[in-house]
Amino acid sequence: MERMGFVLGIKADAIPEYKRLHRETWPEIIDIISRANIRNYSIFLKEPENLLFAYWEYHGSDFAGDQARLAAEPRMKDWWMLCEPMQAPLETRQPGEWWARLESVFLKP
Repeated sequence: MERMGFVLGIKADAIPEYKRLHRETWPEIIDIISRANIRNYSIFLKEPENLLFAYWEYHGSDFAGDQARLAAEPRMKDWWMLCEPMQAPLETRQPGEWWARLESVFLKP
């Protein structure tokens, strides 16, 4: 199992709708995420900076492959079409990233 953290900006005026969408996450999105070997997925919001922090535990052995399969799912594409216009990716993210992956500096088993 690998713990992973990511950060992303969110547009201030989109916060209420983003919260609503995630309170009412489509069941098929939860299923797709689970099939991608992701467990204990949480998203936190820090205001007034308007930063989202995502945490999950990856239980697979091919993260890139699992992410590619997740991204190919039509319902996941639909979900992202709703969420992405509300988000503000960090300018300092790595090429190919939307959510900027964070470096792990402390993990207590």
